[in-house]
Formats: sequence, C-alpha cells, structure tokens
Amino acid sequence: MIDNTKSISAGEVYGRLLNYVKPYWPAFVAAVISMALYAATETGLAAMMKPLMDGSFVNKDSETIKFIPLALIGLFLVRGAANFITSYGLGWIARNVIKQLRKEMFERLITLPASYYDQSTSGQLMSKLLYDVEQVADAATDAVLTMIRDTLTIIGLLAWMIYINGMLSLIILLTVPLIAVLVYKVSYRFRRISKTIQDSMGDVGHVSNEVIEGHREVKTFGSQEYEQKRFEIINQKNRNQRMKMIATDAISQPVIQLISVLGLSGVIYIATMPDMLDKISAGSFISFITAMFMLLTPLKRLTKINGKIQAGIAAAQSVFSLLDEKMESDNGTKMIGRSRGDIQYKNVEFSYNSDNGNVLEDISFHAKPGQTIAFVGHSGSGKTTLVSLLARFYPSSSGQISIDGIDINELQLTELRNQISLVNQQVVLFNDTIANNISYGQKQHVSNDQIIAAAKAAHAWDFIQRLPQGLATQVGQNGVLLSGGQRQRLAIARALLRDAPILILDEATASLDSEAERHIQAALEALMKQRTTLVIAHRLSTIEKADQIIVMHNGRIIETGTHTELLSKGQHYAELYRLQFQEK
Repeated sequence: MIDNTKSISAGEVYGRLLNYVKPYWPAFVAAVISMALYAATETGLAAMMKPLMDGSFVNKDSETIKFIPLALIGLFLVRGAANFITSYGLGWIARNVIKQLRKEMFERLITLPASYYDQSTSGQLMSKLLYDVEQVADAATDAVLTMIRDTLTIIGLLAWMIYINGMLSLIILLTVPLIAVLVYKVSYRFRRISKTIQDSMGDVGHVSNEVIEGHREVKTFGSQEYEQKRFEIINQKNRNQRMKMIATDAISQPVIQLISVLGLSGVIYIATMPDMLDKISAGSFISFITAMFMLLTPLKRLTKINGKIQAGIAAAQSVFSLLDEKMESDNGTKMIGRSRGDIQYKNVEFSYNSDNGNVLEDISFHAKPGQTIAFVGHSGSGKTTLVSLLARFYPSSSGQISIDGIDINELQLTELRNQISLVNQQVVLFNDTIANNISYGQKQHVSNDQIIAAAKAAHAWDFIQRLPQGLATQVGQNGVLLSGGQRQRLAIARALLRDAPILILDEATASLDSEAERHIQAALEALMKQRTTLVIAHRLSTIEKADQIIVMHNGRIIETGTHTELLSKGQHYAELYRLQFQEK
C-alpha cells in the first residue's frame, strides 16, 4: 500500500483549519461565550453551597431557604442553554467545515492526473474522503470544547476553593430511574439516526468510488460538473443527518442535568427544614468539597485530549495532502471545434518512472481522417499506454502528438477530450438508468428518440425493450445487473451518441463469447463509420479490415501494414495469427 500523506506541521494544520472556520466566526464567538457561561455556572454551583449552608442551616434565613432551590433550577437552566449553544454551535461549524473539505476533496479527485490513481488504491482515497475528515471534525470539536470550557471551569473552581478554604460533597441517586429512561429513549433515537447516517455514508462512498474507478470516462466525457452536482446532493443529505445526531445529543445532556438538579433541589429543600438544620455541616466546608469533586471531571478530560488532538492532526495531514496534489496540467489555449480526426505521432517516448526506463520508444505513425488503425502485440507491449497519451492521461516524455496538425498540448484539455470517445474492455457503467448511462456526458438535452437511435445502432435496443422498465431500468453498480455483452453495447451506444470524431477501442470484444461478439462487432462497425479509430485488439480476426495494423513489442513498433501485407511477410504478426488460429 502506498502512503500518499505528505508531512505537514501541526502549526500549518491548525492554520489551514482556521481558514475553514473563519466564515463561521459569529457562531464560534457565540460558542466561546456559551463555554465561558457554562464554566461560570460550574463555579456558581459550588459557590451557591455556602449561602445554602450558612444562610439556610446556620442562620435559618427563611428567604434564603425559599430562594436557593429556585436559584439552583435557574442556574441549571442557564447551564443547559449554554451547553446546547456550545455543543450545537461547534457541531454546526464542524459539519460545515467537513462539507466544504469533502467538496474540495471530491473536486480535486476528479481533476487529478491518471498517474495519481496509478499510485493509490481506491480504499486509501475513500478513507481520506470518508473517515479522515470525520476524525478532523471530532478531534477539533472535542479539543476546542475541552481546552476552552474545562480550562475556564478549572480556573473558576480553583479560585473559589482558595477563597473559601472549605470542603463540600453531595451525591444524589434519586433521579437515576428517570435518567435511565431518558438515556434509553435517546439511545433509541441515536440508533435510528445512525442507521440513516450509515446509509448516507454508503451513498457518499458509492458515488465517490464510481468516480475513482471511472475517472477516465468522467474526464473523457467532460462530466466533472455533473458529478460535482450529483455528489453535492448526497453530501448535503449526509450533513443533515449528522446535524440531527448533534441536536439530539446537545438537547439530551442538559435535560438529564435538569432532572438531576430537580432531585437535588428537592433534597436540599427537605434538608433545610427547621428540624434538620442542626444536623447539617457548615456551608464553607460543603462548598469546598463540592468544588473539589467538580474539579475532577474537567481535569480528567484535559488529560485525555492529547490523543484526540494527535489523531486529528494526522487525519488533517492526510486530507490536506490530497488537496495539495497537483491537478492535471492544462496549459493549452487553442480551440479546434470538431476535428477531422487526423492523428499523428512523431518520435514519441514515454516513461512512467525514469528509473525503470521507457515504456514507449520512438513511436511514429499517421492515422488519416476516417481510418482505422489497429494495435496488436503481447500484453505489456505498450498498446494501452500509447492511446492513453492521445487523451493526455499522461504527458509524453518526448516527441509530438498532434490532431489536425495541432500539438495536443496546445489544445485546452476539455477541447481535446471533446474529440474522443472511449470504449474499454472493462466497461464502466454508473448506478443509474440505461437512458442516463447512454446519454452520459452530454452537454445538451438529449431526447429519448436520440437515445433509442443510438441504442439501435449499437444493437442494444432489442434487449432494452425486453426489460420491464426499458430505458428507465436501473443497471446496478457498474452494470452488475446486465451481462457483459449488454454492458458493452451500452458503452458503444454512449460513444455513438457522443459522436466524437476520434474513437478509441481498447480490446472491446476480448472477454465476450462468439454470439455476443457478433453483435458487438456489428455495433462497432456502425460506430467506426466516418471516424478515425484506434483499436487495441486481442482477437486478430476483428481487425482484418483495418486500414493499418501496427505490431508492437517491448514498447516499440516492429511491423506495420494491412492484414494481408503482414501475413505475407510471415514475421511477428503472422506468428501471432497462426497461434490464435491453432487455439481455435
């Protein structure tokens, strides 16, 4: 597994995260004020023990006796409101930051060069997009909450303890049954919302995985904007479900605390009855003990926060390493409209890694408009790499590739890819309807009649008509609900509807049986009409009519000619043909 995480210092991480938080500074200020208010109620609670004890139990002040229970309830109402604003406010900020980070990561994914995908697994990329950003949110929220609120709480309690020099301790268990019922109800809601969140996360993962695996189709058909809009819908749904979870948690905590203080207020009221006052300790002592015990919880949280902070930093480094990856180079400025399909390679060389030597060496050929050029050779001879250079999935190391006499590096990337349709051996279909898969990448509205015409030309209309929902049939993930031949014909229909002047066929019939191949071959012949076609062929019988066959071996062109010419030479191509004939 390749680690693509780049080293980013903790200071840089926090600085960059701060830039994402800046747009929400009013909510952050409100959350900080609420945290300070919450911390003040902690000290206020301990401080209230002194007048409670001295005023009620020692001095037996009737006004204080009546005031204290109401003051405690009021204090916890303020405390609950402050806790809700803090939790919900920080959660709201975190979810919006996550939404923005995911949006930027997704946009970067669909613009990264093919070389990045070659060095990364889809699992790594999905982990960055789905889980690393969640760790950033959790760590940031917990860290801010603990560092600010608990620090202020500790300072306030310490100041009060120094002032009064006393101890106080009080344990209340009367409210446990009510709290247990509430926790059960909240837990049920958590489970239900969690299921929805899991489903929405599945949607996020599904669309992301499709784009990662089908990045060439997305780029070739220029569907980056369409994929961004599709992703935005499910991303927003995920954010909404997360906010429901945050709201439930933010409400449940103050309600539980309020139930607890109602019991506390009742106990205090009973304990301060006249016949009970002589049995109660002094207020300062109780107040001190209360403050001391209240001090333990924030201290404990502070000691545990470092692990989450470090996890958040590591996750943020992973996220930013993806965002820092360079997008596909696009320095071209020229437009070409609709090209004639005149393709020329001149002394082209290419290497994936300079340490491993060239994959292609001195590649030169000329495909005239409307011609079919076939590439054959053993696996690893460089055929797929050669045609990948035409769409600028990779930059050539040297030499020149031109369309209609214009260097492809001088063309805008979208303009270049608008000239190309692609049909792979491994067809990529999206979990959508047949109609939407055929019309994928179209910039303008496409009518059903146009889709049907393309399906008929691709020999796909017969099987589409037999499906219960016809064009509205869902194909499943990557077309899993269709046969290999059916998927292939849909890919051809998509290429037909695109009507690009240049067609790339990468072993489009290699894995099909003979009956399916006959249908596909007929569809391909319709697709190849009036187009310049580059064919990577495994079955030599499918390219016998090609205008030119280029035989490759170890990244070099070793033979060129028509089928008849190459057979008559009796060299490499003839040997390949003989071997395939013997296999039959």
